[in-house]
Amino acid sequence: MIKEKIKTLLGNILTSLADKNNWSDFKIQEIVIERPTNIEFGDYTVNIAFGLAKQLGKSPQNIAQILADEINKSKPEEIERAESVGGYINFLLSAGFVRSQLAEIYKNRDSFGMSNVGAGRKVIVEYSSVNIAKPMHAGHLRNTLLGDALANILAFQGYEVIRWNYLGDWGTQFGKIIAAYKRWGDEKMVESDPIKNLVELYVRFNKEAADNPDLERAGQGEFKKLEAGDEENRRLWEMFVKKSIEALKEIYANLDIRFDTYIGESFYESKLKTLVGGLLEKGFAKVGEGGAIIIDLEKYGLPPGLIRKSDGATLYMTRDIANLEYRLSEFNPEKIIYVVANEQALHFKQLFAIAEILGLNEAELKHVSYGLILDEDNKKLSTRKGKMITADSIIGESVDRAESIVREKNKELSNEKCREVANVVGLGALKYSMLKDHTHSDIVFSWERILDFRGNSGPYLQYTYARLMGILNKSNRPELSSSDLDNLVEKTELAIIKHLVDFPDIVVDSGKMYLTNNLALYLYELANLANRFYETTPIIKDEDASRRNARLVLISASASTLKSGLELLGINVLEKI
Repeated sequence: MIKEKIKTLLGNILTSLADKNNWSDFKIQEIVIERPTNIEFGDYTVNIAFGLAKQLGKSPQNIAQILADEINKSKPEEIERAESVGGYINFLLSAGFVRSQLAEIYKNRDSFGMSNVGAGRKVIVEYSSVNIAKPMHAGHLRNTLLGDALANILAFQGYEVIRWNYLGDWGTQFGKIIAAYKRWGDEKMVESDPIKNLVELYVRFNKEAADNPDLERAGQGEFKKLEAGDEENRRLWEMFVKKSIEALKEIYANLDIRFDTYIGESFYESKLKTLVGGLLEKGFAKVGEGGAIIIDLEKYGLPPGLIRKSDGATLYMTRDIANLEYRLSEFNPEKIIYVVANEQALHFKQLFAIAEILGLNEAELKHVSYGLILDEDNKKLSTRKGKMITADSIIGESVDRAESIVREKNKELSNEKCREVANVVGLGALKYSMLKDHTHSDIVFSWERILDFRGNSGPYLQYTYARLMGILNKSNRPELSSSDLDNLVEKTELAIIKHLVDFPDIVVDSGKMYLTNNLALYLYELANLANRFYETTPIIKDEDASRRNARLVLISASASTLKSGLELLGINVLEKI
């Protein structure tokens, strides 16, 4: 990875200069390698001279010039030259090095960007985390797609990834559903459409309970019976969970998403009494106002962590502590990543503080939060004409809309083939729209932008891949050779190769920062470069056989990298759209 080589080179030069000039108070700061905003300035830029200037009492321009001179003296093969510009150090890669990198990329195109950064290290990624007997909604969809992409990225870097769907499968709502089922339900209705019919039972219960306090008490009673292990209520609850998971798995299968475990809140219910008692006994928890059990978090600047209500009921926090203990003891992960909406930020600050207090912080704990999905009026995308917009309906509409576009663009496709293409394009469009923005940003949901074949969208990237593969297929896929790459001298050609070289760094940065938007932007920029190249440069029609071969190598490497990056985002590609 070229950025690491530049960092190492600068680090060695700085250490040498510090020894030579007796810079006793000198400290090497973190070296950040960036792309210049103007490509005329070079391929990479570093602003380290500004920080060093403050330490050494010199001007940034002076420090940058000293460093640039030392780099140019060492003449590493990767770098044509280094220049000092306004206190920045700009690097221009050598054309020979750039072309040699293309040869390596092409040779290893099916595994390019993979690394062993996480080899021998285990990470748990918790995502989707839907509620049993309730439909997945738009927010769950963003959560699910984001968590899956992050899991893909980490696995690509060699981590052993455990994909964990932490189900909301316990709570007083199940008493209400059981009470409603005993009055108005039967197994056939649960079998036919479990989530839809269980939700309808739940809604009917709440509506009738508003005018009937006895019904509310009945629901409470059914949940107490469930907690106490009543055989019938336990059977019903297990049926609701089983049928709901089966229905959810159909949605996940449509999205090409899988999980390693579906362990949810109910798994920890039997451990909570002992957990709370132990925390009290060891002095980690105390009795607070009104008899509730709390963990004091004042030293962290946080409100107390409530782990048991005054009526004896445990909470989500209690189960999260038990969940953390279980994961650490049973799986020994290096990292646990919680993909949960922004609204739960305080909860996770409290949980991570409690983990530190209890000594449960041997793993890195990370809350990956994300914003809302808004409609084009900037209102939360949650209802349509009074009805919840489910993930299933969004998926179906995306594929249906894609089918109309595909059919219009290619009227010769059979109905079966058209639906196949629409499925790939529709799902790709939906996934990309959920992943191309920073996780902290709200997403404005627009079908027109999502399915745009020209803008920053999934279909545009998929279509670019198909066009690249079309060029390769029209060339009859000759045996390509990397021996002709010296023929690549045009700016557009070298710009693509330099962009390809960045792919491994982009993947590593995505894993470090738990982001997908930087990878999406990288792929969009690659698609733009590739489109500009094949629209302005003769490739198959090039009469120079050696140059044609070299350009086909570049097309092949670009296509394979685009495919790899999209697959990390969970997006499939087709060779023909």
